This record gives sequence, structure tokens and C-alpha cells, in this order.
Amino acid sequence: MVNDLFLQATTGTWVTDECKNSFMEMKWKKVHRYIVFKIDEKSKLITVDKVGGAREGYDDLAASLPDDDCRYAVFDFDFVTVDNCRKSKIFFIAWAPTASRIRAKMLYATSKDGVRRVLDGIHYEVQATDPTEMGFDVIQDRAK
Repeated sequence: MVNDLFLQATTGTWVTDECKNSFMEMKWKKVHRYIVFKIDEKSKLITVDKVGGAREGYDDLAASLPDDDCRYAVFDFDFVTVDNCRKSKIFFIAWAPTASRIRAKMLYATSKDGVRRVLDGIHYEVQATDPTEMGFDVIQDRAK
């Protein structure tokens, strides 16, 4: 089991192979538009909570985040530059809504850097405590 988990020594959480494999599929094969990750507090495993298909959009990602619990998410943002070039940037979203428990907020905050290291290829990070802090306009502005 140790071979298919990535330990984050500072927090004692483990990132499963499923997380890394799903991320690589999103990054290279473009089969997912977004991935939501969650931490199981008992087992300390970071697992895939939800995967958004290639045709799903940012609103689908935002709607899949719980109002009262933390999550990590990655979103593959495709756009066209001012000089008409198609580009793609991967956003990492640290979601910690105000209504979530303090213990969950602390666990997600301390595990975040380790998760980002495992998910190699992230361009931008957004931290949000309510939907307005991670609105689509925020994503568009950051990608420019």
C-alpha cells in the first residue's frame, strides 16, 4: 500500500494514486475539466471526491463544492489570448467555507502544500471562503 500513496510527512495525510492519476488524465488527456479532492479525517487519506467531464464547466465545479466543508479542487481553464492563441491553465482551488469546522480548515490548510507538490503542473492558486472569492471572473483575471 505504501507504493501507491504519497506521504505528506508534515500533516500525516496521504495522497492516493487515484488523485495523481486523475490529475494526469486531466492535464495530458483532457478527459476531465475539474477534479474535487477531499480528506478523510479518520484515515488521513486524500481521495477524489468528484470528477467533472470534459464538457462540464466552471459553474459545475462551483456547484459541486459543499457549503459547509473544505475541499481542494483543480480546474483546467481553456481560453484564447488577445493574439488568438488557444491556451490552457490549471488552477488549484483551496475551498474553506466559513461554515466549515475549524478542525477541517486547519487540516486542509496544513495539507495544501503537499497536495500541490504531488499535483505537478498547477499554474495558479485561488483560496476561497465563499463563492465570490473564486468566481469565474477571478479565474479569467488571473489567467491573463
